[in-house]
Amino acid sequence: MSLDSTTRAAGAQAHVVADATLTRTDVERFVATSLAGNREPLHFTDCDFEGADLSRLDLRGAEFHRCTIVETSFFGATLSHTRWIRCRGRQADFASADLVDAAFQSSDLNNTSWRRAKLASASFHSCKLTGANFEACTALGLSFVETLLVGAHLRGLSFRKATLQQLDFSDADLAGVDFREAIFDGGSLKDAHLKGARFDGADLREADLSGVRLVDAALFKGATISHQQAAVLVTELGLRVM
Repeated sequence: MSLDSTTRAAGAQAHVVADATLTRTDVERFVATSLAGNREPLHFTDCDFEGADLSRLDLRGAEFHRCTIVETSFFGATLSHTRWIRCRGRQADFASADLVDAAFQSSDLNNTSWRRAKLASASFHSCKLTGANFEACTALGLSFVETLLVGAHLRGLSFRKATLQQLDFSDADLAGVDFREAIFDGGSLKDAHLKGARFDGADLREADLSGVRLVDAALFKGATISHQQAAVLVTELGLRVM
């Protein structure tokens, strides 16, 4: 285990922890050292936190590169302005955490929990969030790009006026989600649960709408779809297009 102080391009100091398997006690010690250095940010590279209880710790501004956070608990932790790059985090718990302006890139976050988390201005780019639970989170400015959200729980979120780039919502719970005036740049709504979702003014021409049920067809009133998609929807209604 190593803890080094390095100078960043902007001139600020950063504590770098690399190639270590870490417990809560280890992380608490690094946080204390960071505070003693006027909150010099922590950088974790190739570290293993698997199964660790890091709940309610103050890790604001920390960076995690290629770290393992499988089944790690960040419940109630302060994680604002953190950066997570190429991390593996299956079943990690971020419930009730402060993740304002956090950024996740190219990370495996399948079956993670974000219930009641503060995710304002947080971003996910090229991530896997299959089965993730975003129930009751604060999500103003939350963004997803080229991300798998298969089977995810996104009930009640708003994507109003957003451009949705290659988002796979297959089998996701999208009940009550606001897609008004959103633009779907690829992606899929295949077999998604859409009860109460709103698509007024949305552009769905590039999205996969297969599996839309008869009871959901009316939800797309006011949305723009292609001729091919219209044929698919008609087929779902049990009619034949000649």
